[in-house]
Amino acid sequence: MQATPTAIPEVLLIEPKVFGDARGFFFESYNARAFAHAVGLDVSFVQDNHSRSARGVLRGLHYQLKQPQGKLVRVVRGSVYDVAVDVRRSSPTFGRWVGVELSESNQRQLWVPAGFAHGFLVTSDSADFLYKTTDYYAPEHERCIAWNDLAIGIEWPLDGAPALSAKDQQGVPLARAEVFA
Repeated sequence: MQATPTAIPEVLLIEPKVFGDARGFFFESYNARAFAHAVGLDVSFVQDNHSRSARGVLRGLHYQLKQPQGKLVRVVRGSVYDVAVDVRRSSPTFGRWVGVELSESNQRQLWVPAGFAHGFLVTSDSADFLYKTTDYYAPEHERCIAWNDLAIGIEWPLDGAPALSAKDQQGVPLARAEVFA
């Protein structure tokens, strides 16, 4: 497993060692010891989530103020443009974002630590998105930043208007959002 820092060093692109031949491929999608070594943290995951979405669905930008979640995310079918936004006010990268393509063909993963808002846009006909979290989902603590906040300026690879949930349509600009200290 190789971990490469993104433009925000705490957000890491994880590339597993893939063994493949004409029959297919094999790789460890998660190994606690290798992950701890790669990210320099002893992380415990408590929940695995799986979502399926159609082309143009945009989910996010989500985070939990209490019970903050670190997320290890990957795509097992299709492709997405995955984004993390630093929402730690005391961070030198507060309000900055990074985005990467995650797909079934590149088999990359993204480590999004607690303190970041997370979202993704489906760029294939549909996508199955998996993520491991370091704390349990707590809807009462969930917050949503507007996916199109001009102050953040995410360059989503959109082809028309995204499909948003009612909750995501209510996202607030970062300037008005409750964030981490």
